Amino acid sequence: MHAWLCENPVGVDALTWKELPTPAPKAGEVLIEIQAASLNFPDLLIVQNKYQMKPPLPFVPGSEYAGVVRAVGDGVKHLQIGQSVACLSGTGGFGTHTIAPAALCMPLPPGFPAVDAAAFIMIYATSWHALMDRGALKAGETVLVLGAAGGVGTAAIQIAKAAGARVIAASSSDEKCELCKQLGADATINYSVHTPKEGLRDAIKQLTDGKGPDVIYDPVGGDFAEPAFRSIAWRGRYLVVGFASGPIPALPLNLTLLKGASLVGVFWGDFARREPKANAEMMQALATMYAKGQVKPVIDQTLPMSELHKAYAIMGSRSVKGKLVMVN
Repeated sequence: MHAWLCENPVGVDALTWKELPTPAPKAGEVLIEIQAASLNFPDLLIVQNKYQMKPPLPFVPGSEYAGVVRAVGDGVKHLQIGQSVACLSGTGGFGTHTIAPAALCMPLPPGFPAVDAAAFIMIYATSWHALMDRGALKAGETVLVLGAAGGVGTAAIQIAKAAGARVIAASSSDEKCELCKQLGADATINYSVHTPKEGLRDAIKQLTDGKGPDVIYDPVGGDFAEPAFRSIAWRGRYLVVGFASGPIPALPLNLTLLKGASLVGVFWGDFARREPKANAEMMQALATMYAKGQVKPVIDQTLPMSELHKAYAIMGSRSVKGKLVMVN
């Protein structure tokens, strides 16, 4: 097998493509021949030693991937050799093969292509857990999605619309705002025009008739958090999903009092670990939504696995709409 190996987590440039022995699965594991692997923001942080999970060195990055089971370890009953699966294991995806815990593998129904499957679990699980579980979103409520043209943002738009909500999508260009409209957003805000420091609050107020959004989905953080939270509706829920802009914001807690609002943390990975039964039910519901055409990953582009450095550079340019996917 071949894989991109991280032997020193000082950044993307240190990753090297190497030939490695193809491993055999141990008890509870499977060997997967990887067909596609998506690039996610944690995949950048982990090779910079900035992610909360710090795997032992050396490791193969690539948190999310899809492929075909080629061998199974002892005790694995629900997966068979030749079966198509998707997996989000945190590492291992940027190569030709990987060992994965069988319990983390999602069997794929017929008609679920590998490119879509490799871009599915992280963004839809995160967004469903955020909006429906942590945010208790109800039909008729208004959702503001920040970073709406990115992977989790596009998933959040689709899930919110399927739940019967009104969606305001905020993104950084007219082109990205147009994509959000195509996905079902009812209104958009170009925050390169209506900036966090000037105009964002007014735009939110105008689009909600002064009421504010009931739920704010924030994977961005930074300068966006305070003006967005100041705009939230009475009894609103502010979903803290991530900090793609870099800085972790500090919010004046008196705002929660004045708005009767909630700051709600969203950590899907720990939810999946602590509540595996609820997570499995959620993933089944999401697979059904995919089969019905209610959700479908937005794929910005696919690149050969050999061009991983180029893919990281594209992601760093913040021009990506949806997901980048590497293919073998």
